Amino acid sequence: MNLFSLTLTEIKKTRHSKILVLLFIPLVILWIPNIVNADMSLSPVMEGITPENNFFIQSFMGFAWFIFPASIIVCTVLLQQSERTNKGILKMLALPVRPGLLCLAKFLVLVLLSFIQIAAMTGLYFLCARIASAYVDYDLMVQAEQVLKLSGTLFLFSLPMMALYWMMAVCLTTPVFSIGLGLGTMVPSVLMINAKIWFLYPPCYPFYVVMTNYLKLSTDPGRKLDLIPWIPAAAALSILCLLIACLAFGHAERK
Repeated sequence: MNLFSLTLTEIKKTRHSKILVLLFIPLVILWIPNIVNADMSLSPVMEGITPENNFFIQSFMGFAWFIFPASIIVCTVLLQQSERTNKGILKMLALPVRPGLLCLAKFLVLVLLSFIQIAAMTGLYFLCARIASAYVDYDLMVQAEQVLKLSGTLFLFSLPMMALYWMMAVCLTTPVFSIGLGLGTMVPSVLMINAKIWFLYPPCYPFYVVMTNYLKLSTDPGRKLDLIPWIPAAAALSILCLLIACLAFGHAERK
């Protein structure tokens, strides 16, 4: 089996799981208070931020800092545990399939699930911005191009974080440890975006993207998305994490 067919097989497995439900529930929890408290967006906390930009960025800020990384962590554990149920991993390893290829297929499923959640977040923004606008009698909708650009950037620069969390889920076979360590890495994200070596800490990438866009919209010149040394560091960390994950995948079961 090649990588494409393995990925399709893994996608079919998720159809019988509750992963998609777990991706959508946090988004609903996020948007309900954003709509109810939409009037707070009329008083931006930073000079130069318009109410519509404030509503837009503040919503994505909560998503990028907590909901999105937490969802990825849960998905990595669920994808791993789906193979350990009824010793499914042993059956898969018994097939003429390289463990590393199977590991990459599962990672691609994780990337697809992350894309679905970001797409759902984007779609809900357009819906909720309309509802909130009617609620506060002010147009809180920003241009679609601005929303899609932020969503696309957020997804692309989250790939290293996905690789890191996938490596942790593969290497830490105990779900409690994997989830606990993953959630623990989210806490320093707010601090790390202000550190000089922030580009070496993938969990802060999504929040960094949103914060940089927020500062751009204010009168404060803030910071820019400096692609150097960000992209080389992100690429190297992604490759390293995936390499470790591929080497460790199924190692405990093969003993």
